Amino acid sequence: MQLILASASPRRRQILEMMGLSPEVRPAAGDESIPEGVAPDGVVRILSGRKAGEVASSAPSDAVVIAADTVVVLDGRILGKPKSEGEAADMLRALSGREHRVLTGLTVIGRGAEVCVCEEALVRFRELTDGEIARYIATGEPMDKAGAYGIQGRGGVFVSGITGDFYNVMGLPLCRLGLILRGMGVELI
Repeated sequence: MQLILASASPRRRQILEMMGLSPEVRPAAGDESIPEGVAPDGVVRILSGRKAGEVASSAPSDAVVIAADTVVVLDGRILGKPKSEGEAADMLRALSGREHRVLTGLTVIGRGAEVCVCEEALVRFRELTDGEIARYIATGEPMDKAGAYGIQGRGGVFVSGITGDFYNVMGLPLCRLGLILRGMGVELI
């Protein structure tokens, strides 16, 4: 079986490798436009579906294509990747001392099936100081992460609790993906 990851994310590739899989990486160009009024869970489903469909259209017929899209949601508003250090600081201040949702749209296409789901995790941040926020931003880590933090990196020190799949917060819900692959006849263990 040929496994294709429709993402350039090193974290997603690492999660698949941790599962004992060796994915071929084929990042989707991806149309990121979303119609007005779509709820955050719909946004991640739409985006992951587009990515998977784009890559699957040129993949071998026996391939299994995996695509994902992850967002941080606070008070119903999507916090994407910050466009500036100031925006990163605003996001981290907003998350400070609060709980937020991390949603990952996961689409798997292969073996005659297409599965598209949304996985949710709740993440609680402790109170952050302005100094901590400034020092964290200076590392550069927040700049390519939804919500301006990486739980698997230095940003993990801000997290006081998680309800749900830790790997979902990293960008690829491990348990749900394993169940989907098993349903497609791919045995992991």
